[in-house]
Amino acid sequence: MIYLRLCSFGGYNAGIGYWGLGRDRCGFGDTLAARGEVVGLSRSGDGLDVTDEASVARVLGGVSGPFDLVMIATGALGVPEKSLRALSGQAMLAQFAVNAVGPALIIKHLLPLLPKDRETRVGVLSARVGSIGDNALGGWYSYRAAKAALNQVVHTAAIEVARSHPLAVLACLHPGKVATSFTAGYPGEKDAPGLSAARLLAVLDGLSPAESGRFYDYAGKIVAW
Repeated sequence: MIYLRLCSFGGYNAGIGYWGLGRDRCGFGDTLAARGEVVGLSRSGDGLDVTDEASVARVLGGVSGPFDLVMIATGALGVPEKSLRALSGQAMLAQFAVNAVGPALIIKHLLPLLPKDRETRVGVLSARVGSIGDNALGGWYSYRAAKAALNQVVHTAAIEVARSHPLAVLACLHPGKVATSFTAGYPGEKDAPGLSAARLLAVLDGLSPAESGRFYDYAGKIVAW
C-alpha cells in the first residue's frame, strides 16, 4: 500500500501570502507510516504552493503513483470576522485561494495518480463551520464560505471521479479541534494530532464508493451541508 500525504496549513497576512508547517504537525505522517509506504508533500519541503497551479502541477507531476490513499490536509484560518463590518475583500479572496481553490487544483492534478482497478480513498480536511445547515452562531464569514465552497468542490469531484474510477472514495472530513499551531490561542480541549489523524483515517477506511462525496466528522457521522 502506498499513501500520499499533503500537509501544509497555517495562516495568512493581509495579502495572499501563505505558509505551511515544515513537520507533520497534522499527525498523518506517523499514522500512515505504520501502515505502509508514505509520500509526504508540503510547502516547506517541496515548495508546494496550493494557490499556484504551476506549483501544484510541478510537485504532483514529480511523484509516481498509483496511491491507495491520499490525505489533503491543507488550509488557512486567518482572522475570523465577528461582523460584516470586519469583512475585507482581499482577506476573503485569500481564504478562498487556500481553502477552496487550492484543494480543487490538487484534486485536478491528483487524478492521474489514482488507480482505476481497485479501491482508492481521498480525504480532504474541511471544517464543521463550513456547514450551512449547522451554522447557528454566524460570524467567520470568509472561513465559513471558503470551507462551504470546498465541500461543494469535493462533492462535485466525487461525481466526476466515479465515472472513471468507480472504486474511488472522496470525502470531506471534519477533524474536530486539534492541538496544532493552527488552533493556538483558541480555548477548549484539543485532541492530539496523532489521535485526530487515526480517527479520520478510520472514518475514511470505513467508507464505500457508494458513500463517496459526503461530509463526515471524526466520529463518522454525516455533517449537514
